[in-house]
Amino acid sequence: MRFFAWLLLPSSLVLGQSVDFSRQVHPILVSRCLSCHTGDRGQAGLSVGTRDALVKGGVSGSALVPGNAAKSPLVQRLKGLGGQRMPLAGAALSESEIGLIERWVNEGAVVNAVDPGQRSFSLALKPPPAKSLDEVLAAYQRQHQITPPAPVSDSLFARRAYLDLWGLLPTPAEQARFVNDTRPGKRALLVDELLAVRQPYAEHWVSFWNDLLHNDEGVTYIGERQTITPWLLKSLRENRPYHEFVQALLSPIAPDDPAGFLKGVNWRGTVNASQTPVMQAAQNSAQVFLGVNLKCNSCHDSFISHWKLKEAYGLASFFANDLVKEPLEVARCDSGTGVMASPQFLFPELGGVEATASLVERRAAAARLFTAKENGLFSRTIVNRIWKRLLGHGLVEPADEMESPAWSPELLDWLAADFVAHKYDLHHLLRRIMTSAAYSLPAVPAGQMRDTSYVFRGPWPRRLTAEQFSDAISSITGEWRIRADSRPVPGVYAREWRFKPNSLTRALGRPMRDGAVTERLTESSTLQGMELANGEVLTTMLREGAKRLLDQVDAAPTNLFDSGLLRAQSRVKVDIDVTGRKQLRLLMVDVDSYDPARVEAGWGEAELEGPSGKVPLSSLRASAPFKQATFTLYKDKLQLPVITSAIPNELVFDIAGKGYTRFRALLAMDDRSNDSEINPAIRAFVFDETPNERKLVAVTGDTPLPRPTPVQGAAKIVAQLYQHAVGRAPTADEARIAVGLLGEKPTRQGLEDLLWTVFLSPEFQFVR
Repeated sequence: MRFFAWLLLPSSLVLGQSVDFSRQVHPILVSRCLSCHTGDRGQAGLSVGTRDALVKGGVSGSALVPGNAAKSPLVQRLKGLGGQRMPLAGAALSESEIGLIERWVNEGAVVNAVDPGQRSFSLALKPPPAKSLDEVLAAYQRQHQITPPAPVSDSLFARRAYLDLWGLLPTPAEQARFVNDTRPGKRALLVDELLAVRQPYAEHWVSFWNDLLHNDEGVTYIGERQTITPWLLKSLRENRPYHEFVQALLSPIAPDDPAGFLKGVNWRGTVNASQTPVMQAAQNSAQVFLGVNLKCNSCHDSFISHWKLKEAYGLASFFANDLVKEPLEVARCDSGTGVMASPQFLFPELGGVEATASLVERRAAAARLFTAKENGLFSRTIVNRIWKRLLGHGLVEPADEMESPAWSPELLDWLAADFVAHKYDLHHLLRRIMTSAAYSLPAVPAGQMRDTSYVFRGPWPRRLTAEQFSDAISSITGEWRIRADSRPVPGVYAREWRFKPNSLTRALGRPMRDGAVTERLTESSTLQGMELANGEVLTTMLREGAKRLLDQVDAAPTNLFDSGLLRAQSRVKVDIDVTGRKQLRLLMVDVDSYDPARVEAGWGEAELEGPSGKVPLSSLRASAPFKQATFTLYKDKLQLPVITSAIPNELVFDIAGKGYTRFRALLAMDDRSNDSEINPAIRAFVFDETPNERKLVAVTGDTPLPRPTPVQGAAKIVAQLYQHAVGRAPTADEARIAVGLLGEKPTRQGLEDLLWTVFLSPEFQFVR
């Protein structure tokens, strides 16, 4: 098994970081302690609602001694020492949960809450009177006695720029063209040239926005959840002004406006009051567009910030149905309070709307208040997110606590004001940052995001996103994935963002998008190490990529029939010419069923027609066992005789020389498959020769990028690979080892091993 210890190194280093109260400790206290110990009526007089309340304690005295877990009754009772183990109801906390709380206490029980009363916070932007970003940065460097190092090389800058704007590596030819360019200001010219090509830009940044806007590709939407992909791609291609972009999300009026953002996720079964669609709308919009986290105070007054329960419901009221006919009741910890909410913006000084206003009017008011020029938090938040995306560490950290101080408030406000002055132009913002001295600085070792002593000295190395990693491999090898339409039409070559996540992209940080995701997990993990070292997905990519580079691609026969996507209620007729065919290969494959083992699908009334008339297919011998059954079809309850087998399956029938001319059948599912817990999604094909399992659907059109021309000879292969993958020529030792690995006559296995070695190197996997 392939494995390197460095793959796991970052995860071990994470263990040395300070405990994050809001993300690690707070969820435990809420789920296991708050129901009994909250407010003035907490059991034994104890509330765990705030740090001060824990220190104050209850009838038995203080529950928390910051810096000393051994003397903190909170920790001791969780361990079952000094009295009854807590919590009394349910299972005890796990050792890891208790360990986190114990570490938090020993580290001083620090609560990373935002308290505007103690911090200087203003909605209004206060930019310094500087003429450029570099001028503001230079003042910051002088203040911190930093002598800026020389900028990175042209080749490294080009790699950064291509990955940041297109999500793709520059080809060796593009690298050489830029390095040899003698025009003054060529770095700014490159940024402009990349921004001018809208499709690759949109197909890269769509992943960033899909995370934020809980939009996804390749997944099955349940209930009223709705994709916004067409609108989002169009907005990115057209560089829609950001304030108009957000207004359309918060107040969708036009037919093609993105209604799916406010619809959110409609969960099946019983749903906590804090997870209803209107509360999701409030939480997601506040988090994404203002950097305000309302998740805690959607259940109760937050004890990690100043936000209150009534404020979460006040914002949710902007997105609720008719408040006159259906008042929105405030629920505290999922229990109704009898208090009815009314619309109130998080910052009332910006304005509001009447409680009797219609839903359309309230949504329009929300759109206006979020994007008001007076709302400096709106422009600061997107500036901070883009800065962090390009340089690894935000101007404010965490990025969802935008009321916290920036490491350079002057730089943040200068950028935000400049963004507003240029009509919320995202391309202008990207250009402004990427042509600054900050962007061209050499990368420095990354530290802890919550380090209050952080000083900006240069960008942090950034791991390639899951989509960038996959696309980079495809661009180097020329082997791209095929995106199949739900209809029985040819598929198209596509970039990774277009597909449902797989085990590799999940391990590399592509998130579940059931809610807004503002920060991906990028730390290395055991799962990630295993996927990179021995995972089936990467193994297949490298094997097929090596074949492509050596011009040894497996044949991919064209199917005779493609059913398109089949679901529980589908019925598809099959009627194809099989004249002169030697084999009849019937395939059924799972596409996205919740429970493929319970899908009952088959070929109904399957028959062949020839010189002697019609012959039931079941009378012929097949390559694999199948069973004959009778399906009850949905709605009309028609009884249909079928041949069927567990999915996935392939039934091969020998028809050579028998004179058959047509094959007919009715593809259908039994009514038992019409179950939301099964949610069947399959596809059926007919071939007359052995199919390529990776290319069952016919394909049309070009690949996202031109395929590299295969080169002959081990030395040329190695040189092309290194230049494309890491932006430089191999060293003498690297070339010698790589050529030795390939052999005098390069083999697929040798090239596959070389690809694996290069693609798993930190130099390839990081934007540095």
